[in-house]
Amino acid sequence: NTAQPEPRDYSRWIKNYDTLTPQILSQIQKRIEQWDDSPLISIVMPTYNTEEKWLRAAIESVQQQIYPNWELCIADDASTQPQVRRVLEEYAKRDHRIKLAFRTANGHISAASNTALEMVNGELVTFLDHDDRLAKHALFWVIQATIEAPDAMLWYSDEDKINANGERCDPYFKPDWNHDLFLSHNFITHLIVYRTTLVQQLGGFRTGYEGAQDYDLALRVIEQITPAQIYHIPRVLYHWRVASGSTALHSTEKPYAIIAAQQAISEHLTR
Repeated sequence: NTAQPEPRDYSRWIKNYDTLTPQILSQIQKRIEQWDDSPLISIVMPTYNTEEKWLRAAIESVQQQIYPNWELCIADDASTQPQVRRVLEEYAKRDHRIKLAFRTANGHISAASNTALEMVNGELVTFLDHDDRLAKHALFWVIQATIEAPDAMLWYSDEDKINANGERCDPYFKPDWNHDLFLSHNFITHLIVYRTTLVQQLGGFRTGYEGAQDYDLALRVIEQITPAQIYHIPRVLYHWRVASGSTALHSTEKPYAIIAAQQAISEHLTR
């Protein structure tokens, strides 16, 4: 009598459906070579007193992208721990696609993200938290989605988490665009990609919404576009690290984020 596998065994799902074999890698690289256009995609990453190993993992997850035409725009929010500047400068010296800004005063995540946005040159922009990771094929599938949905203005993917043991867990397989669900929680947050012009027109992130600044931006963006211009990429492209004090662990870890989110939703409905 053989034991039946656990139907919700995520590691088994990864092995079957989300493992990059040499054959798949080769197919992806061939497709990239066949594209007529390879748009620059900018990745915005604010940092603040990031633990060195997580910061290195985040940056290297960008460097390991199969799709090569990216820039990583990092704004450090006046970190007091010296390893942050040391690590950032080390990577920037070796990779010209990494651009740095060092803020002289701490302004929190909205201000830091806006500093990074000022360095953006890509026609597409996405966001990476300083201790999270992109899947190796993330940017490839983003560009593929822009080819499949050229009129879209916003793309988002599925996501999962990385636990304390470094294992992927807790996948979030998302639906296509659903406004009612979006008013319940920011289900499109990771990975989210915008047309850069749209984010610039709206002035980037608003201060005073820290903890829900990405939700507030998305709420303002969807007011400017149609549901048909929102495209779901049904692939797990973002790995959110679960650490103590992280909202990935418990949404109640940051009560100010919940208050900011309620304010952002309320203003969206008023508008």
